[in-house]
Amino acid sequence: MIEKEKHIEVSEKAINCFPENIKFKYDWRKYQKRVLDELEDHLDDNHLHIIAPPGSGKTILGLEVTLRLNKPTLIFAPTIAIRNQWIQRFCELFLQTDKTPDWISRDIKNPKFLTVSTYQGLHAACSDTIEKDEELNEEESEVSKQKKVLEKKTDKIIKALKAQNIGTIVVDEAHHLKNAWWQSLSKIKKALNPTIVGLTATPPYDVSYAEWQRYIELNGPVDAEISVPELVVEGDLCPHQDYIFFSRPTDEEAHKITEYRHRIDMLFDEIKADQTLIQALEKHPIYQSPNKELDWIYTNLEYYSATLIFLNAVGKEISTGHIEIIGDKKFLIPKLNYEWIEILLTFYLYKDSENFKQFEDHQEKLINKLKRGGAIERRAVNFRHNRRINNSLSSSIGKLESIDKIVDFEHDYLKKDLRMVILTDYIRKEFLIQEQNNDLELNKIGVLPIFEKLRRTNNRKIKIAILTGSLIVIPVSALNAFKEITKKYNINNVSTTPLKFDSTYLIVNSNGKLKHEIVNIITQVFQSGQIEVLIGTKSLLGEGWDAPSINSLILASFVGSYVLSNQMRGRAIRTERQNIDKTGNIWHLVCVDPTAGDGGNDIQLLKRRFKAFVGVSVREEVSIENGIGRLDIPDQISTQQEINIINNRVLNSAGKRDQLKEKWRQALESGASLIEEIKVPFPEDEDYREIKSLYYNRTIKYLLGMLGSGIVGFGFEALQVLSRAARHIKSKEELLYWLMIIGGLGVIIFGRLAFKTFRAYVKYRDISKDIHQIGEALLESLIKIGAIHTDYSKLIVVSNVDNYGAIYCHLEGGTTYEKSTFIKSLQEIIGTVNNPRYVIIRKSFFLKLFSQKDYHSLPDLIGSKKQFAEYFERQWRK
Repeated sequence: MIEKEKHIEVSEKAINCFPENIKFKYDWRKYQKRVLDELEDHLDDNHLHIIAPPGSGKTILGLEVTLRLNKPTLIFAPTIAIRNQWIQRFCELFLQTDKTPDWISRDIKNPKFLTVSTYQGLHAACSDTIEKDEELNEEESEVSKQKKVLEKKTDKIIKALKAQNIGTIVVDEAHHLKNAWWQSLSKIKKALNPTIVGLTATPPYDVSYAEWQRYIELNGPVDAEISVPELVVEGDLCPHQDYIFFSRPTDEEAHKITEYRHRIDMLFDEIKADQTLIQALEKHPIYQSPNKELDWIYTNLEYYSATLIFLNAVGKEISTGHIEIIGDKKFLIPKLNYEWIEILLTFYLYKDSENFKQFEDHQEKLINKLKRGGAIERRAVNFRHNRRINNSLSSSIGKLESIDKIVDFEHDYLKKDLRMVILTDYIRKEFLIQEQNNDLELNKIGVLPIFEKLRRTNNRKIKIAILTGSLIVIPVSALNAFKEITKKYNINNVSTTPLKFDSTYLIVNSNGKLKHEIVNIITQVFQSGQIEVLIGTKSLLGEGWDAPSINSLILASFVGSYVLSNQMRGRAIRTERQNIDKTGNIWHLVCVDPTAGDGGNDIQLLKRRFKAFVGVSVREEVSIENGIGRLDIPDQISTQQEINIINNRVLNSAGKRDQLKEKWRQALESGASLIEEIKVPFPEDEDYREIKSLYYNRTIKYLLGMLGSGIVGFGFEALQVLSRAARHIKSKEELLYWLMIIGGLGVIIFGRLAFKTFRAYVKYRDISKDIHQIGEALLESLIKIGAIHTDYSKLIVVSNVDNYGAIYCHLEGGTTYEKSTFIKSLQEIIGTVNNPRYVIIRKSFFLKLFSQKDYHSLPDLIGSKKQFAEYFERQWRK
């Protein structure tokens, strides 16, 4: 980047437009220039909505847009630290001064030409409460009671903003706001009718449609969505890689897990011996008369399957009639396991009150028993996972050892170039004691326990520091650098206190002006190398904070959504102007549950989050993918030996930073694998679990196969009989007689099976022919109701069938959210009919003789209004 040297004289007088000749001091990135060149088109609806990854320069873009609009501006940031960062960036990179002009305000109650506030600051002003630092709320979270918004206070704020003629509002990361904050913000938008500039790195794709609509109403439709690969290829983000480091529970944690598993095993055995439950299931119509209940069975196959599996497990004979409904007579009913018992008990306890009415007393007793055993929480039956066990895994103390190993490894490789940040949820101040020795047992994860773990084992003399909203600790060796930087902010009186149990570390007493600038100052000390490992909370450093030199990040945070996870990752993937070869390692910590077949909730949660993380695969043929599969992690990891093997492999890979840049180059050439699609499986294996959702594929294929092979075999036998009888046949009449006998036998033998096959085929005839039509009708409807904003001409519904009969369908074009909306709605249509507001009938005909009506749910988005449903129905019938 070429710096454009120009200093802007800052006027101390009130102004009604930006001073002349304010320019960004560097060249624009490619995507920034593209957005700015098309700015007029983007603003045709008075909104600009940009989605771009953390570290891509959204703040700079937002500032330039406000300059070009050249109207009094109000900027909202999610935290005080990010609020201050907006002002710092404007002064440093546009005004090119370290002095904040008096026409910039941090106080929304006293707005000026450029006012920068937080969302909480807005709500505090409107509700007559005190604005608190979000980053101070770093201990155990409690739900605080908010005062009701006071209309007169809001009106007073609006009056002050109108007096300033506020014409532009910038909303930074406006996706995780409390309801009351939305109300304040919406009222101001309505009153001022400003141009809205919405900037976000992680749009809330995982929220409800109502929340998404609220987000879009504020920010407007997405104008540009910039991907990570695009920014890496342009050199705007550095090559980076995610790594997963595994650990096992401590002995105490493992004991709690084992006790829980033992209780669950006992419950499992007790339920199998529960005669009342067995009796209730045996009396159910689906067991008594399955052929009369086919429609119910086909709609609720998982409950039917669970019933058969359970009754088979307790020694009840399952008739061939039941097996025929499922498929192959030779098919072995699988063993009853926790997953099937969960489905069975959900069915018995919550899903069919009518048929189980006489067993209500037993149901209540069973529910209480399951609750005591930890197998029911909030009406969800779960034998495999438990909230307390999940929390135990996510905050396992074994992760402290993992952090220690990663820090030592990274320091051994990078030496004095290490710039590591460790982000966690809580400070845990109880570990800051006023005694000569700190030998407290480290039994929690938090800022201070991590600091203590590293301090106690710091044979490498790594420079470790703490930065949170209420506690700052620096090494003594960094004090001179700290004081030099504070002088630049005209802060000369710096107060520090040595740690009682280690005088080589100092607590910085931040108050007054230092309190407002402490994040900037500590960041600069970190950038200079006087701090090599910085431990902080996600609330202060996890979002928006900028320290481009970070080359290693450990995510020791276990609370929050994928949105925040992706924000935290963004700290390590920014480029550094002075270091063109910078790479970033991002470390995720997982505690394996050795008693769970799927590895436990910790790894399952990470798998879900990785859907939002884009990076380079570790396979020989590298590519850019989302999802955890790109890291080639084994499905089964449980023993310490297996953990050691995978961790050593991960460390070996993480040490090859010099190859990471080349891998990204190769991957960018091969393209990205980021399509979200729906797969309607057509399984060829014997995995019974897959039958429960799309059973009809196997049933039709099996029935046709069985019918065909039966007829062929019967025909072969009939030919043999005819050849033996040929010498006795004297005329055509006798031949016809023999053929009638054989034909009659065929009808008797195969008639029922043939009828059943045709009935199943007609009912579920080749859905691949219909899925494209369904997708097209859905797309047009979603556009009509405003759920999809991209022009229809830029969107394509793609569907195909692979060699195994699996049906695929996805949407090409559009934003990530629009693709997700399309897939979610399509799943609702072809999935099980539960309790929709509207259903639509799909009629099937076979040879104009057989007709069949099939029922499909209308997606919640379309079913929310009658006119939407009617429009969808018209598209469906085209």
